[in-house]
Amino acid sequence: MAQPKIADVPGDLRHHRRVGRGFVFAAPPSVERVNRLTGVPNVSALIVYCFLSCLSCASMVLLLHWRGGPEAAVRRQTRMWIAATAGVISTFCVLFALSDIPAERPRDLDTFYATTPFIGEMILLYLTAHAATATVVMTKCWRWSAELRAVKAGWTRWGLLTLVTAFGLGLSFALLKFAAVGARWAGTDALDVLSTEIAPPLAGMGALITTVGFLIPVVGPRLESMWDAWRAYRLMEPLWRALEPWVGDGAPMRIARTSSLEMRATLRATEIADRLLNLAPHLDATHRAAAERYATARGLELEAALIVAEAATIRAALACTPVSGGPVAGGAVAGGPVACTPPGPERPSADDSAEVPGPLPIRISGTNGLAELSRHFSRIHPTDLLVDAAHSESN
Repeated sequence: MAQPKIADVPGDLRHHRRVGRGFVFAAPPSVERVNRLTGVPNVSALIVYCFLSCLSCASMVLLLHWRGGPEAAVRRQTRMWIAATAGVISTFCVLFALSDIPAERPRDLDTFYATTPFIGEMILLYLTAHAATATVVMTKCWRWSAELRAVKAGWTRWGLLTLVTAFGLGLSFALLKFAAVGARWAGTDALDVLSTEIAPPLAGMGALITTVGFLIPVVGPRLESMWDAWRAYRLMEPLWRALEPWVGDGAPMRIARTSSLEMRATLRATEIADRLLNLAPHLDATHRAAAERYATARGLELEAALIVAEAATIRAALACTPVSGGPVAGGAVAGGPVACTPPGPERPSADDSAEVPGPLPIRISGTNGLAELSRHFSRIHPTDLLVDAAHSESN
């Protein structure tokens, strides 16, 4: 199955221009103005039919390239749709030229001239082509969205389902027009309201939702990325502030005020990583192992237990170690007494001839990883750290 190619979606901006042009010419004031400038009664109807046919074709071609597949097959189908649309538009022009419709009908041309030779056939051809294209696009979008259920392409799937809704409204527009025209063929104008009052709003709504459907896979991931960056940025704040005394001697990094949320989150993650490097010599491997065993014993999965253990180790180091280095005498810290781990076999004293272990690296990295680390860090109170570790050791 071809993977969704999100980057292809915004490429055809002409698609959205055709939507605007079609509705500009379809508005009754524009219809009257175009007819007056050209001197041809109802010529605006021909222009609208041509633009909307191009819109339908552009939507189908855009969907074909978005879906992807063998290049030769995509090109062949694209040429087929363009050729079919060109044939339909040419037929429109011939039928309009052969028709005799002197009375200007800016709102109800479809029903008023439904039984008029040539123009009636043009109306029928337009509605048939519109309904056929809407049905094909709806079917393709629905099938593709069903294929994406098992793939992590939620924004693409939502965009496709939105297009199903949009072209469903377009199909409803054509069916309502068909009903009104059919009533005229039967000799009654009782259903004209379907064509003049109900169908036009559906067409406008469908065109708007079509644009939204093609934009969702483009805008959605970007908004999600911004939200994730903002969330990570905020989650990292407790750990970032707690490590401020461990900034070091280097000049702080600066970014522009207009920098993106992703850049701000990356900068904060980098600063945290640098400060943790300065704190690394004071991290206790024994405490980390005890905290990890305790977290695992409480039913946490391996990854979650690792994050909790790292957070507990950092909190213990900050509680027991002044910025100048070395443990606090007696383990006293602001906020309550903490029994810092004394030197022992696994943490030799400075007077011991054995080699002192090197800095203990943090096993969590990346913006999202550090955000989760900070979240757990903010939930741990300094006076509870070694109590948890002691429980795990006794168990």
